[in-house]
Amino acid sequence: MTLPGYDAASYPPFAVTVDLVVLTLRGDVLHVLLVERGADPWRGAWALPGGFVRPDEGLDAAAERELSEETGVRDVPGHLEQLASYGDPDRDPRMRVVSVAYLALAPDLPEPHAGSDAARAAWVPVAHAQRRPLAFDHARVLSDGLERARAKLEYSPLAAAFCGPEFTVADLRRVYEAVWGRALDPRNFHRKVTGVPGLLVDTGRTRSEGRGRPATLYRLGDVTTLHPPITRD
Repeated sequence: MTLPGYDAASYPPFAVTVDLVVLTLRGDVLHVLLVERGADPWRGAWALPGGFVRPDEGLDAAAERELSEETGVRDVPGHLEQLASYGDPDRDPRMRVVSVAYLALAPDLPEPHAGSDAARAAWVPVAHAQRRPLAFDHARVLSDGLERARAKLEYSPLAAAFCGPEFTVADLRRVYEAVWGRALDPRNFHRKVTGVPGLLVDTGRTRSEGRGRPATLYRLGDVTTLHPPITRD
């Protein structure tokens, strides 16, 4: 539709992109999905998956398409949630680009396969990814995504998704330690998680874990928000 008196050429052009912070656990270590750029700018550098939004698609559809095209990863459990937007004028040397970032923290994600303009795609330990230069402002985007993911474990039961149908408190603690990036006091953690109403349901079964008495097996309760929250303090 053409609006009378409106001239699009009177305004500076800019593009919209999507970038994705996709996190999972592999061997009790938090990993992030990265791609090696196969085209300029930043050819050969590692980056978060993402790309330009097409004129005929919404943001969510663009995020799902770019993730699938560049890495082969699709049907992420749960959903991709919007993380933040990034619009510094010099963040992309090609033109003015505003990016909408998405976050996913999910278990059992498959091996990636590079496609589109990505030369490689790989799961990279977060600690390694934070030590290497990333394209554009993706180091900042990754940092923001990590903080959001870590905060989600404080107030949601998401960590239990990385455990089996039945799990011990120690299993759950290892998920928190991997995502938060630090060791937790076992007794203090046990007190916190067993003190959240509706979070854990005792199955009446136990599992031996080395020396000491067998550990109680739990399943996830029907809680959707943790109250009180399990804080990192």
